[in-house]
Amino acid sequence: MAAPGGVGAGLAGDADSGGLVRKVIAAVVRSGTTVVGSVRAVRTEQPHAVLTFDDGPDPVGTERVLSALAAGGASATFFVLTERVARFGTLLRETAAEGHEIALHGPDHRRLTRFGPHEVAARVTASRRRLEDALGTPVRWFRPPFGAQTPSTWRAIRSTGLEPVLWGPTAWDWLDEPVPALAARAMEGLTRGAILLCHDSYADDPDHPSGAAPTFDRGALTSAVVDGLADRGLRGVSLADALDAGGTAERWAWFRR
Repeated sequence: MAAPGGVGAGLAGDADSGGLVRKVIAAVVRSGTTVVGSVRAVRTEQPHAVLTFDDGPDPVGTERVLSALAAGGASATFFVLTERVARFGTLLRETAAEGHEIALHGPDHRRLTRFGPHEVAARVTASRRRLEDALGTPVRWFRPPFGAQTPSTWRAIRSTGLEPVLWGPTAWDWLDEPVPALAARAMEGLTRGAILLCHDSYADDPDHPSGAAPTFDRGALTSAVVDGLADRGLRGVSLADALDAGGTAERWAWFRR
């Protein structure tokens, strides 16, 4: 589970009377924070939008998402939790075998901002090792649970050799709402090069649980998003596929607790 936010998040697409000012602020934030930036979009000439899924692998949600992606000819990046990889390693390898990219979401869904930088680095390093052992190939990306990171945790993540990846638009699919409503939210701001946050499972904060998991069909939501992209002349791809096709990662600051 994650929530939108962060320095400069959600500014560029506002259409209210202050929209122009927000766009200027967003441009300044982007240009001035690349040194401490996280990947938040892709600059590309291809008709690509990046699909990402957090919190798996999950034998129900992940299987449905994989079926929907296959039917729509799309690929995605899956940010996984290694406590679930330990239980569902076969599903992890199936996901990779179908051409999707695997990335790290952490050992569990605790906010990294609760830990000091040395412990953050140790947690990320250990979980990266477990994931790469299970997968048999290196991983490149890391997404902090809840998108929660500070400058010190960002530096700790970077010290492990992984790069933080956040997002632009999101489906808000940690909420238990009808698929059409979630799909409509996902399509807001989903343009060429955007990174969409979705989930193939549900992971609460182990220290502060907030409620029951949503019950909607994650495969149906994925199909609706893939179809919506097609209607816009776009195709959902993994972050790796977008970059391999000539895209360039765009980085700017994202810090929130």
